[in-house]
Amino acid sequence: MPRRGPEARRPKRQFDTSVPSPCVQVCRYDGGEVCVGCHRSPEEIRDWMILTREEKLAVLERIEQRKQL
Repeated sequence: MPRRGPEARRPKRQFDTSVPSPCVQVCRYDGGEVCVGCHRSPEEIRDWMILTREEKLAVLERIEQRKQL
C-alpha cells in the first residue's frame, strides 16, 4: 500500500555513516565552549548525524586545531 500524507512526498533521508563519531563518552564542559572529551561544540555534537561526509571531515579538522591550543 503506498504511503499517504506529507511523508509520501518526502524522500527517505540518507545519513552518512562513513566517518565515525569522535565521541569518547566523556561528555563534559568545564567552562569552555567545547566538550572536554571530543572537543566538539554543542552544535557540532547535535548535528553530527545529519552532516555530510565533507562536513564531518571539516569538524574533525577543527577538532585537531582545537587540540593544538
